[in-house]
Amino acid sequence: MVDSLKKPGFEEIRPGVKVPAKETILTPRFYTTDFDAVAEMDISPNEDELQAILEEFRVDYNRHHFVRTTEFEQSWDHIDGETRQLFIEFLERSCTAEFSGFLLYKELARKLKDKNPVLAECFSLMSRDEARHAGFLNKAMSDFNLQLDLGFLTKSRSYTFFKPKFIFYATYLSEKIGYWRYITIYRHLEAHPEDRIYPIFRFFENWCQDENRHGDFFDAMMRSQPQILNDWKAKLWCRFFLLSVFATMYLNDIQRSGFYKALGLDAREYDIHVINKTNESTAKVFPVVLDVENPIFYQRLDQCVQNNAKLTAIVSANTPKFVQFFQKLPYYTSNAWQLLQLYFMKPIEAAPLQGTAR
Repeated sequence: MVDSLKKPGFEEIRPGVKVPAKETILTPRFYTTDFDAVAEMDISPNEDELQAILEEFRVDYNRHHFVRTTEFEQSWDHIDGETRQLFIEFLERSCTAEFSGFLLYKELARKLKDKNPVLAECFSLMSRDEARHAGFLNKAMSDFNLQLDLGFLTKSRSYTFFKPKFIFYATYLSEKIGYWRYITIYRHLEAHPEDRIYPIFRFFENWCQDENRHGDFFDAMMRSQPQILNDWKAKLWCRFFLLSVFATMYLNDIQRSGFYKALGLDAREYDIHVINKTNESTAKVFPVVLDVENPIFYQRLDQCVQNNAKLTAIVSANTPKFVQFFQKLPYYTSNAWQLLQLYFMKPIEAAPLQGTAR
């Protein structure tokens, strides 16, 4: 008999195929955009840099990297209980995010092929990278007797439409924060190999270089379209996307702090480091960045964490739904207020930082 305390159960579509996590405001999203508008973009203001990035993509530095070693060939039943559940959730969220990128980039490549061949090839090669990442993560899930049906995921998830400039903001941030997340974990485990509970973390150094190159591509794309970076509206939107990405990661990770503890990391310290480094990287292209070194920034996020914990407790109670609505309302209001205050915190003008080494 399986000990449910050691082997947390997940709902399955069919044996061994996990039901995808319920879509919420904090789960990885699937995106679509105005493909014709991207195809018509004039990239000549920064075409040399985009061509150089395309050459890097063509080299395909990681074509032999994502090969499972014999270290994977063992039972992972000793990773059990809450750690097992959190680790499977980590693999699923990461796989879903990578697969989302694959779908978006693949569709962009297909729609741009006859209209903008340079961008089409860039997107095609990035979709190749994302497919490798998603496949590697999904195979890792199979070590825990579960996998995602990526075809089912393609059809069942809702797609969020963003204008091209918003896609550029969001994907640039996603790739750059992915770089800092992976490299931070890799360097920690390199220094503390006793905390490397599963061999996938050995692959994170090369993995994060894919994320970095993808981020550099979107950096170059935005520089080729200066109108999306150089007006007052750009400053407001950049602040919005920075806050959205940082708050989402922080709330997710603190809620799953047990996963990071299993790796010997403090989730809050890890997130603060990743946010600070991503904010610093973003200052090289965005017109403004957030004042994340202000202690108030994390104090307000911590209040949101506390509110979310209370919301979870309310949902877990056996009270009627209409009662729960009124119980939850003060915490939703508080979250909205905290995030609004963060959005209107005085940002840091990035122009003085651009072109300088930090």
